[in-house]
Amino acid sequence: MKPESLNRSLVCQALLCALLALVNGCASHTSTADASSGEIMTASDEPELRQRARKRLELAVAYFEQGQTTVALDELKQSLVVDPNYAQAYSLRGLIYMRLNDFHIAEESFNRALTIAPNDASVKHNLAWLRCQQARYPESMALFLQVLDNPLYGERAKTLRALGLCQASAGMAGEAEASLLKSYEFDAGNPVTGYNLALLLFKRSQLDRAQFYVRRINNSELANAESLWLGIKVERQLQNTQAAAQLATQLLKRFAQSPQAASYQRGAFND
Repeated sequence: MKPESLNRSLVCQALLCALLALVNGCASHTSTADASSGEIMTASDEPELRQRARKRLELAVAYFEQGQTTVALDELKQSLVVDPNYAQAYSLRGLIYMRLNDFHIAEESFNRALTIAPNDASVKHNLAWLRCQQARYPESMALFLQVLDNPLYGERAKTLRALGLCQASAGMAGEAEASLLKSYEFDAGNPVTGYNLALLLFKRSQLDRAQFYVRRINNSELANAESLWLGIKVERQLQNTQAAAQLATQLLKRFAQSPQAASYQRGAFND
């Protein structure tokens, strides 16, 4: 499966994970020691210019999350006018241009961020995801592994999930399964991880295992058209006709206008 055929909603979920990490980074201030005075650096020590730039960046993040890409880009530009050396602002710039499918500017933005903050794991994660979308798989996976090798990195579930998606895209099914399983261990409640793991297992004809993961999603409030449709196909192949029919009822009732409902009505179970 090539990157251009990745399910669009899954790509958006992966970007949202990166975005939420960026929000947390913008909103928090890690305490560090001031070598000259021995005092602990706190939020009040943040320079005025950085405070102003951060507030603009937080607005940009909020607009980006709401899908208002142009407004987000305008706020971001104002953040960079205030502080041209703000690594997280360049990282968000990269995410925005990824959404706009301008991979050249996106890569330029991530590289600029890494020039300013070469050890920033979140920026490396975002650049790795971009390179996966460009089918630059060895470079992408090497960057993901750099991120995971950082013992202080706290978002391993996110990066393992992205690595698994990239490995699946590259046709590395066994490696993808291993990465997604590790991600699931860190965050069993994430529906993107659960769905992709179920989908991968379904494609590998491991139906009982696929059923376990997709049922966990479909038995929760996180069920959507994609998970219900996958559940139907899994249950059909396991010859659980009653379970498949119950899922179909939910799909047609809750997501009647979805492509998955149309596929069900056509009987396109091999799509």
